[in-house]
Amino acid sequence: MEEKELVKEVSIREMKGLRIGNAQNAEAGTGVTVLLFDEGAKVGVDISGGGPASRETPLASSITADNPVNAIVLSGGSAFGLAAADGVMRYLEEHGIGYETGYAKVPLVCQSCIYDLGYRRADIRPDADMGYAACLNAEQNCPSCGSTGGGTGAAVGKLYGMERSMKSGIGIHAVTLGALQMAAVVVVNALGDIYDPDTGAKLAGLRSEDGQEFADSCRELYKISQRQDLLNRNTTIGAVVTNGRFSKAEMNKIASMTRNAYARCIRPVGTMADGDTVYAASVGMVEADINVAGTLAAEVMAQAIRKAVLS
Repeated sequence: MEEKELVKEVSIREMKGLRIGNAQNAEAGTGVTVLLFDEGAKVGVDISGGGPASRETPLASSITADNPVNAIVLSGGSAFGLAAADGVMRYLEEHGIGYETGYAKVPLVCQSCIYDLGYRRADIRPDADMGYAACLNAEQNCPSCGSTGGGTGAAVGKLYGMERSMKSGIGIHAVTLGALQMAAVVVVNALGDIYDPDTGAKLAGLRSEDGQEFADSCRELYKISQRQDLLNRNTTIGAVVTNGRFSKAEMNKIASMTRNAYARCIRPVGTMADGDTVYAASVGMVEADINVAGTLAAEVMAQAIRKAVLS
């Protein structure tokens, strides 16, 4: 008799306390993905890229107040796209969600952005209305992979710009290990090439000059190393969400362990031309070992990265 499989893939919609919504402008090639936490979440973060565009990430630091985060936003638009969180805050305030200050409830929203201004239009970026629309979409909680939400303008293999890159998007993957649930949402907009975490096969990335085959981003990087003219137009941003019960400090450790997925799937990664960021959020009370959770988070994130380029 075969041993029963320990880790089972499930729908991310089975994660209680999490709702995901997308909004996008397909013509402009940009969008927003929002992760809403109905009861708040303990959130940690790991930033390995040299150029992150982010908002309120200190909320996830182990040395700041241990207040629950209400939402994580993954968007396009580079730093312009940070305006999308204003719409998310408006939605949350309308629903009475936020940190009680005595005079008003202030929603706590973390956000990271990719650079997608070179995909179609640079003059239209995610704004407060798009962030609000993503929250409305989250009421349906039917997220999908591909060129939608924050992944609308994502591409990979961008060492020489968009001309030799390949389209990417947003990837989602969720599993259970007994009572422990782990899910990943990632927007893959990497400078580097993307590899299958199971087989090592290259899935997407920099194309040759004639566009007929792959080029090797690491090899090409070495060739231009003396010119220092990397294009700062990249970033892989993602989040893992678990029903495991962990402190904020432990969620920071899980976020750093999740980063291993980036190293397994993306080469090169974490460069000064990337803004690579991983959030890790706890929305449950299931007792779990941090080593198990961190290892599982990296596995789930790797599969989400794979889906982002295959979708």
